Amino acid sequence: MSNSFLASKPRYEILDGLRGVAAVFVVIFHLFETYSPGIVYQTVNHGYLAVDFFFVLSGFVVGYAYDDRLSSGKLSTWDFLKRRFIRLHPLVCMGMLIGLLLFYFGGGPEFAIMADAKPSQLLLLLLISFTMIPVPASMDVRGWNETYPLNGAAWSLMLEYIANILYVFVIRHLGKLALGICVFVFALLTLSLTFNVDPFGVFPAEGNYAAYTVIGGWGVDPAQLYIGFTRLLYPFFVGLLICRCGKFISLKGGFWWCAIIVALCQCMPRVGGPEPDNFWMNGLYESLCILVIFPLVVAIGAGSKVVGSKSQKLCKFLGEISYPLYITHYPLVYMQMGWALEHKDAPVEQHVMMSVCLFFVAVAIAWSAFKLYDEPVRKWLQNRMFRN
Repeated sequence: MSNSFLASKPRYEILDGLRGVAAVFVVIFHLFETYSPGIVYQTVNHGYLAVDFFFVLSGFVVGYAYDDRLSSGKLSTWDFLKRRFIRLHPLVCMGMLIGLLLFYFGGGPEFAIMADAKPSQLLLLLLISFTMIPVPASMDVRGWNETYPLNGAAWSLMLEYIANILYVFVIRHLGKLALGICVFVFALLTLSLTFNVDPFGVFPAEGNYAAYTVIGGWGVDPAQLYIGFTRLLYPFFVGLLICRCGKFISLKGGFWWCAIIVALCQCMPRVGGPEPDNFWMNGLYESLCILVIFPLVVAIGAGSKVVGSKSQKLCKFLGEISYPLYITHYPLVYMQMGWALEHKDAPVEQHVMMSVCLFFVAVAIAWSAFKLYDEPVRKWLQNRMFRN
């Protein structure tokens, strides 16, 4: 395989920038979550919807970057898998390593199980996590039943890998009609989740599952896997369908309008309030965001242009830090939770300052990881794995 086939296509700058906007609000959502008594009271209430938006972007970008290359034979299945590995895996490993280094800083009375974790156990957990093999419940060292206890946010990357594998072996061969049928079926699946329907009987009668919401996907039990795959399927397929159809929307100031929409969707207060009788309202809101607003935003982002050097630089910066910010920030949130629980009586100003500082530390780590680690490692892997 010649390296000429590895040259990237022109990027959709707005979509890169929007990925960064969503990632920023994911961090803010998690930092506020530490101080929330529950999701219905969360300040940045719908920050978790960024994951669903990421999957729409992923379906679009994968289709745009690889559909024609794979169909023409310029890129083989194996070369596609190598390219996706190079794009995703270095930062997955970095996120796990940061999680290991900060592990004990996130402990405390509320996480007593962490004190029993031995260094040898954590090293084994790190090695398994490097492979992206889901960690069984018997190896849980935090007590949250996460797929990846060192870096809980990596659960969506597991689904991203699965989506890419399905794409190259199955989904890319589907025509527009078949894709449209899949989108319709998976939209019904999304509605079943947001409106609290359990067609497959995977949810236990009692358990930590919020009604009328897509929150979840980070575990390996049937209910969490059902939530995770439901969150993946419609967004990924609709993103690919948007790319295949090529019906984009051109809008003046498209980046700024789309950025505002994405931010508002994530910052929206709980719809219907905390009363159980009104939970369906929040489910309706989530389904509206996932089924309609996010695909519309991607269509506008793909059809609009970035005007002005400042906007272009902002989109470039946000795009560059988006993935490293998402995959490296959560160990800092563990640390914030541990500190907040041990300093409940500290002045409010200290808690605010701690959270603000961690936000900027997360951005700094993301930028440093991108420039000093991700870029050179990916370049080295490309040279090694795509020799003439």
